[in-house]
Parts: sequence; structure tokens; C-alpha cells
Amino acid sequence: MRLLISAWQSPVSRMKLVAGLLLLLAALLYVIATRFEAAHPAWGYLASFAEAAMVGAIADWFAVTALFRRPLGLPIPHTAIIPRSKTRIGQSLSGFITTHFLATPLVLAKLQELDLAARLAGWLRHPANAEAVGRQLTGIAHFGLAALHDERVRTFVEAKVIGRVRKFDLAPPLAQALRVLTGQGRHQAMLDELLLRLDSIMQDEDTRTLVADAISREIRTLRYLGLSRPVSGWSANKFVDGLSALIAEIAVDPEHLIRQRFDEHVGEYIERLEQDPDYALEVERILAQLLDHPATSAYFRDLWTELTQWLESDLASTDSRIGRRIVALCRGLGDGLAADQAMRNWINEQLLAAAPGLLERYRGQIGAYIAERVENWESRELVEQLEQSVGKDLQYIRINGTLVGGLVGLLLHALTQLVAG
Repeated sequence: MRLLISAWQSPVSRMKLVAGLLLLLAALLYVIATRFEAAHPAWGYLASFAEAAMVGAIADWFAVTALFRRPLGLPIPHTAIIPRSKTRIGQSLSGFITTHFLATPLVLAKLQELDLAARLAGWLRHPANAEAVGRQLTGIAHFGLAALHDERVRTFVEAKVIGRVRKFDLAPPLAQALRVLTGQGRHQAMLDELLLRLDSIMQDEDTRTLVADAISREIRTLRYLGLSRPVSGWSANKFVDGLSALIAEIAVDPEHLIRQRFDEHVGEYIERLEQDPDYALEVERILAQLLDHPATSAYFRDLWTELTQWLESDLASTDSRIGRRIVALCRGLGDGLAADQAMRNWINEQLLAAAPGLLERYRGQIGAYIAERVENWESRELVEQLEQSVGKDLQYIRINGTLVGGLVGLLLHALTQLVAG
């Protein structure tokens, strides 16, 4: 009883059970009809119907079973067709898919119909989709961030960055940057800012004291006169006041001599960077010394640690700034694509242009993968999957064979009786 209940729960098993019960019913009817055949001519008709139904049921059971396995386990030729033909089935399936599904004209027509750029724009504009992309990318970044804690990764990146900087010829871009600054007059603004900073520093009381002490040490004779402190303080104030006056004078006079000298020195420096190979080598030497200094490696290590800690903290947060930025970028991209027909057309054109080459390149590989996958499929698993897919319909063949066979037997018996008169 449990076996019947278990079989009844599966559609395929249910149909197998129905087909089997019909065969048993035909056999029972045949036994009864042949037992009482002499009592009345009608029993002959029932016996012929049951006999032909049994033949049809058994024949169709054999045919259906032979597709998947050997009937009754007997080594009958041309049975277990599917397991024995996996290689041929895989090759046929591969050829069918690559020919009828991956044909270049068909794929291009489908791409034109889909308008993938518009679909992408609409998908990204949906807040839930943009947030899903943000969560996925944030999760991937957080997972990959663990690699940055490894000392080997940090050492590798540091070596690559420093090695790249060593190969970089600093003189030409430095000269170009200075030309841009001087061409727009920004170097004078930098000079103004530098002078203002210097004036602010010199106005500080601690700086005045430091200047006074320096003057006292330099003017040794003041010590013998007993006037070192008052005179040095007066000298410091005079020095600072004079410097402030000079800065104010430079600030109001665009043609000041110091500005002119500054222009001349910057111009000479640019020319030396551009034209003097020895000076360019000196810049490279200074850069190399800077990169070789232990403080540079320590600074890089501290910067790396701070960066990874900040990234880890932000990505682990439920309100990640990086995540919000990714979501905003996705929605912005969707809005931008939705509003820009030309850009959507360009994306679709690029897809259509790239598709033929990709299809020609990977069609054979896809076909080979399908054929190999079917060939390597374990026979029992393959049979179970196919039976679950088409087994229910195949059992209808058995049922129909039983009924059609019985009807044919009934018809033949009637014709026989008619001919016999």
C-alpha cells in the first residue's frame, strides 16, 4: 500500500501505474472471456478485444522501456537506446542548437528586436534594481578587501607603484605644468600666498623670540655690552616690520623687482627642465633618493593601512557612502541613457557589430561543450531526467496502445465472424 501511495505522488509513476493496471485489467478480462466463450458469442468479442489489448500494451511497454533501459534486464539488441547513444544525441543536440538558435541572422534579429540599451536604462532607473547592484558591488568589494590586509599584497603594490614612478620621466611634465601656471599667471598668486604665509609666521610672538635669539647669537659683541636682549628684541621687531612692509609693497606693485626676478627664475627653471639633460637627471636622482628613503616606505605603509581601514569600515556600514555612490551612479546612468536616444543607438549598434564576431568565435565552443556535457552525463541520471520530462507522455502511448490494440482485435474478430458467415 505504501508503495502504491508513493508511486501515485509522481506524475510519471502515476501514469505507469495506470498503464500497468490497464494491462492487468485486459489480462483479467481475457481470462474471464475465454472461460465463458462457449456460453455466448459476445464473450468471443471480449476475448479478442482483451487479447489484442494485451498484445498492444506489452508491445508499447517494450518500445517505451527500450528507449531508456533493457526490458527485464535482458541484452536484447537495439534496446537502452538513449544511454547507448549519448554521444550521437549530444552531437545532434549541439548541431541543432548552434544551427537553429545561434545562427548569426537569428541572433542579430533578436538583438534588434530587444533594444537592450533601452531595457538596460529602464532596469537601472528602477530604485530597487540600482540598490541591488549597489549591494552586490559593495559586497564584492568588501569580500575582496580582505586581500588588502595581506602584507604580501601591500608589498607587491608598493613595489609596482614605486617601480612605475621610477620609470616616470618627471622633468617634461613638471616643465609643462609650470608653463601652464606661468602662462595663466598663477605662479604670482602662489608667490602672494607664500609671502602672506611668511608674514603670518613672522608676526607670531614665538617667531619674534626665535629671531631675537638668532640675532643675539650672531652679534657677539652685544653680549659684552650687556645689551643682547633689548637690542635683539628691537632688531627682531625691526626685521619683522621690514619684512611686512616688503610684502605689502610687493602685493600692491605687479611690476615689483622681486616679482620680475621670480618670473625670471621660474622661466630659467622651466628651460633647464626642458633643455638641460643633466638637470633632468638631477631631478630623477632627487626623486630616486626620495623613493629610497625609509620614510617614504613608512608613509606608504601608513597610507595603505588608513585606506584599507576606511574602506573596510565604510563597506561594512549599512549606510555605506561608497554603496550610496554606486546606487546614485547606477540610477544616473539609467536616467542618462533613457534621455539620450543617440547613446542608446550607439550601444545597440556596438552590440550588433560585436555579435557576429563573438558568435563565430564561440559558437563552436558552445556546441562542443553541449556535446561533451551530454556525453559525460551519467546514464542513470540522464535517463531519470528524460523520463521526468517526457515519461508521462510516453506512458500515454502504452495506454493508447492498450485501447487501440483492443479495438483492432475487436474489429478483426468481427470481420472474421462476418467472413465465416
